[in-house]
Amino acid sequence: MSSKRLSRRARKGAAQFIQKPRGVIHPRVQQIGPEHFGIVCVDPAKARSKWMLCDFYGNVLVPPKFVAHNRVELDAAISEVRSVCEQRELRDVLVAVERTGRYHHPVKNAFRRADFDTRLVHPYATKQFRQPADPGNKTDDRDLAAMHRATVNGFALVEAVADESWQRLQLLIRHRRNLVQKNSALCSQIRHHLEVAMPGYAACFDKLWEHPVGMALVRQFDSAAALTEAGLDGLVAFTRGQGIRCQRRSLVTVLEWARNAAVADSAADTHRRIALAYDEDRRRKMQEIQALERTCAHLLARTPYILLLSFPGVNVVSAADFAGEMGPITNYANSRAITGRAGLFPARYQSDQTDRADGPLVRRANRALRAAILGIADNLILCNHYFNAMAARWSAAGKDIRHTHVKIGSRFCRIAFHMVAGRQVFRHPGLRERSYILDKLLAFHREHDTPWPETLEDLNQAVAHVPPKEYRAEAKPLRERLEKFERRRAKGPQQLGDLLAIVLARLGVGRVQSPESGENNLT
Repeated sequence: MSSKRLSRRARKGAAQFIQKPRGVIHPRVQQIGPEHFGIVCVDPAKARSKWMLCDFYGNVLVPPKFVAHNRVELDAAISEVRSVCEQRELRDVLVAVERTGRYHHPVKNAFRRADFDTRLVHPYATKQFRQPADPGNKTDDRDLAAMHRATVNGFALVEAVADESWQRLQLLIRHRRNLVQKNSALCSQIRHHLEVAMPGYAACFDKLWEHPVGMALVRQFDSAAALTEAGLDGLVAFTRGQGIRCQRRSLVTVLEWARNAAVADSAADTHRRIALAYDEDRRRKMQEIQALERTCAHLLARTPYILLLSFPGVNVVSAADFAGEMGPITNYANSRAITGRAGLFPARYQSDQTDRADGPLVRRANRALRAAILGIADNLILCNHYFNAMAARWSAAGKDIRHTHVKIGSRFCRIAFHMVAGRQVFRHPGLRERSYILDKLLAFHREHDTPWPETLEDLNQAVAHVPPKEYRAEAKPLRERLEKFERRRAKGPQQLGDLLAIVLARLGVGRVQSPESGENNLT
């Protein structure tokens, strides 16, 4: 991209002030006068915080002092601030709290409940405003002074407050992501110990963890010799006795490996026991992950982000991941606000004639949101034909793979913003048709063995976000499922037919005659 286009874009989006938009306080200061505007600066720590009160000019009204994180001392500090405000005729007060993990929350919540305008100062801003005045010195008092300078210059930012349901969704998707990472590490450890105990056994299966007999045989038979001794009939008898369904050729593959297996390493039995212990941990984590995914789907269905399921290549988990990191869509003015928060744009260095506009992605960004967007970009490249062809075209043109992921992530953000903010389903000229929201959600719950009452509740909540003009389109795959169920009524779970009938009635698509029983069914 040329520097001329960059400068034109910069002029188009230039602000009328140099402060951060969410940190501007000068109109309030001008209205009442700088001498009547107070700033409380708070530097939090684990068990206590240090705070001081100054006016806008920096005159210290309450010198730095400590306050413990308990109700008595916090109430006393708030009372002292109010008392000084009356004495000094401070008509407006702003509380600036430095953001430090979770330790700033007690002070922030106490002042916010007391109806003070409470804002957050990033530690990076504190550092930058401290270094020019006190290079090489770092104390709590100097940090408080730096926080005051940051607040005056518009770097005490208003925090976008989300309700509890959004906070729950964010915590759950982050907890799930953490469990998935731990589960992946466990799989690597299992493979390591299993390769020592039974060399080459894992290669018998395309997906060891998903195959029904993969680890079941390791738990029952301690070596390749034991598998060979059992023979094909013994393995078949074992799987039937355990209620494991698998193809006979899978067992034949295992027996062929066992007959030609390499000699196990020393202490093979111990390695096998460790691998089985790790596998038990992995199975427990998989159960936790599935439970978390059901809960995330439950929360997702109550937000307009459920409309993202109409986007081909976006599933329930990735949509919940994106929604949890985004928060309410009302916090974003446009799609560029999303990519700006996620840092999906190149860093730029310009000085006089030097202009390096295509640097790496900016480092200071919301990394969790960026990871969610780039994860969806990965899915789109693999599962969405339109974006897969686009990625192949860019790859043939010699574009860096990182360029492709960022470009596709940015395009997704633009489309997703219009879908969620505009309450509309997916429409794109490059694709023939969209996916179906209710059909995806139903398939997800069936895969996760969600109880039928919870599934029905989530489907009903999702219907509330679907535009009425899309009801007939959403009913099409559900009607096909119901007709298929009616044709094989004796084999399928009876609750599915009742559930589909209720959802179709909610969509208001009328009644048709059942092809099997002749009874009237809602379709």
